Amino acid sequence: MQARTLDDCLNADESMARLAAHAGHLQKLQRLFEAAVPAALAQTCRIANTKLGVVFIHAENGALATKLRQISPSLCEDFRSAGEQVTEIRIKVQPFHAAVQHVHRPRAAVLGSGARDSIARLSDALPDGPLRAALGRLIKP
Repeated sequence: MQARTLDDCLNADESMARLAAHAGHLQKLQRLFEAAVPAALAQTCRIANTKLGVVFIHAENGALATKLRQISPSLCEDFRSAGEQVTEIRIKVQPFHAAVQHVHRPRAAVLGSGARDSIARLSDALPDGPLRAALGRLIKP
């Protein structure tokens, strides 16, 4: 039995074939977009979708979205001159890394020997009380 290629798998089902064709179209639009805009915009904005002649672009922040809105008429012309049927461009702010960010748990601070000695001297100079007890707990290994 011969292994099937990814294209064979995607084209085996009609709905998967439509999805693969749409993904290919989005990739083509992304390449056209990257060629048409300055490098800073190409790295921080992406083609999100296209439907009925409307291209949806996601920008990393509001400033980039504003810049895209300013150049959207010429961008629409660039798409049309490349043979794409684009009638409108809609821009939304969608931070890329918001969903990808992981919650970093704080690491326990490690006190060096000099810091421990200084805190111990301070603790010894204090009268008995909650501050002295807290400093004592802080310098315990």
